Amino acid sequence: MGIIRTTVFTGLLTTSTAAAYLAARNPVISPLAATDPIWTSSVFKRHNPSRNPATQDVCIRRIPLDKIRPELLQREGDLALEFCRGVWSGWGFAVQRKYLDLKYRGPETAKQLWTNEELAQSTYDRGTCIADHFEVVEKTPTAITVRCGDSPRKQDPRPSDGLFVISATVDKQREEVELRLKTCLFSSEGTIQGIKGPMPAWMEEMHQWYARIWSETGSWRLLK
Repeated sequence: MGIIRTTVFTGLLTTSTAAAYLAARNPVISPLAATDPIWTSSVFKRHNPSRNPATQDVCIRRIPLDKIRPELLQREGDLALEFCRGVWSGWGFAVQRKYLDLKYRGPETAKQLWTNEELAQSTYDRGTCIADHFEVVEKTPTAITVRCGDSPRKQDPRPSDGLFVISATVDKQREEVELRLKTCLFSSEGTIQGIKGPMPAWMEEMHQWYARIWSETGSWRLLK
């Protein structure tokens, strides 16, 4: 089934229906609500101490429970972890992974996750580093939060920074699983005035389409 889904999706990307397909199944909401828990979270306060303005959005994918692999619904935490594995080992991240591999893989980054097999099997505990560009900074039963924007070897505030929250929850009332990819990108270096995030409009739109691709291809790992 994985090969079939990849083939179908690759075909869709070459047609004019790709955008409509992705948008319908993976809607993006931007900006985040003022009440979104990320704004009061310790991880946001720690990595954006000056509360600099952020490019912010959330991509949502909903899947009926009867289409989810049943073993993922038995134990708390398995659903979010498997979605996280799907995001990083899936087709959506493949091109970027290969680019980062060629540019940054070496003796100093050997303990990070690089191969598709590693990305598909990791438990994504706090401190896990991915392709010298992402680091898990928080893990709960329903969400895995990753710092992004620069190398995890650079722990101090930096011009390009951000948080990426990968989450999965069960909506029993609707009998669905809700998958979310929440993005909050900012500069953590110094103090920036205003309310606009660091991305220009065209780049923000590209980012949202990329999030839709990650959401869609990452969700495939949860399906029967």
